[in-house]
Amino acid sequence: MSSAASDSKTEVGSYFISNYPPYSQWKKDALEAVVSALHSPAIETTPLGLYLHIPFCRKRCKFCYFKVFTDVTAPEVQRYVDALCNEISMVSETEVMKDRPFRFVYFGGGTPSFLSPKQLTELAERLRQHITWDGAEEVTFECEPGTLSETKVKTLREELGVTRLSLGVENFSDKLLEENGRAHLSKQVFRAWEWIAEAEFPNVNIDLISGMVGETWDNWKDNIRQAIDMSPESVTIYQMELPFNTVISKDMLENHTTSPVADWTTKRAWVDYAFNEFIDAGYSISSAYTVVKDPSKVNFSYRDNLFKGADLLATGIASFGHVSGVHYQNVAELEQYLSTVESGSLPLGRGYVPTDHQRLIREMVLMLKLGYLELGYFQNKFGVNILERWKSEWEKYVEDGWATVNGERIELTRYGLLRVDAMLPVFFEPEHQNVRYT
Repeated sequence: MSSAASDSKTEVGSYFISNYPPYSQWKKDALEAVVSALHSPAIETTPLGLYLHIPFCRKRCKFCYFKVFTDVTAPEVQRYVDALCNEISMVSETEVMKDRPFRFVYFGGGTPSFLSPKQLTELAERLRQHITWDGAEEVTFECEPGTLSETKVKTLREELGVTRLSLGVENFSDKLLEENGRAHLSKQVFRAWEWIAEAEFPNVNIDLISGMVGETWDNWKDNIRQAIDMSPESVTIYQMELPFNTVISKDMLENHTTSPVADWTTKRAWVDYAFNEFIDAGYSISSAYTVVKDPSKVNFSYRDNLFKGADLLATGIASFGHVSGVHYQNVAELEQYLSTVESGSLPLGRGYVPTDHQRLIREMVLMLKLGYLELGYFQNKFGVNILERWKSEWEKYVEDGWATVNGERIELTRYGLLRVDAMLPVFFEPEHQNVRYT
């Protein structure tokens, strides 16, 4: 079921499209191809990125669908960090990485800022025994406000060389934060903001979520006002989804309750309002989810390079990677991940070898999230005129007011941009339509 196939309620099974073919189609029998890709020279001169997954959180948010763990002990955290460092040492020896610098690095989770300043410093020191990201144009680190301290913020900037800090604010209402299971409260956001400002990161992003349980128009307007007052370099606004494995989804399925999340029409109206307010404050729309204060200063290396098929070495439990055109995911069970790495093997779980046509679809649907497509890009890279190849689909979107075609450029209208994930499944191959995404 698509994330936003209609303007109806937000039901279980909705999802954010982040790859193609759907993850549910990835299989263990593709691992031989994954191993071959990792241990062979890169077949394309694409940028190289690194993703590191830190799966620990103080609490599990009720809308979270990532692989995270709470109530962990210090020895458990240390064992995981040791395994992560050991995995990266193995990754650094793969042929596909040989002599290639990292263009971008991303610490995600979970909550990477769950680690202490000492653990972060030790992690950086151990990683640098095998790899370096000193020349990377972007090093992103995700933070939960309540886990930050002045020392930790300085450590991120000075020891890890973080250039883009992303702060998971989500909402400024303490009532909504508590109702949705967030670990932090608004006072921790503002306290952390002082330390972040003093550290002078080149780019600070804050995350907001449209449609958290309990959201109202008045609260949403206040969220946007406070976000503008903070004046971050960029703001990312997600529309709440309900994948199958969230606390909210499980409650709905087990107790047959109605969706407590705002419907799609309302969520889109809230994002539309936010875009207008940020534009009035001098921001520009950078994608269906982001606004930036200064487009000449802020880019999104991780996002833009991945959209165009860059290689990504994935490390940590359940993380997703992509090398030489082959997709893969690490094993998703903690003990299996730890024991596999400790035995000296890469913790590969499943993979997928896409066809050239599937690679075209992947790049097209992901890049459409930026709000436009250049026909020449796809013609030069794949030898396909995407406007002709999907003629009837584009004609319908133009007729419905979702998109326009101007010469060699397809552009989404604001109406289309707000529902871009709903536009994407029509471009999927028939066998991948109406299948479970994850």
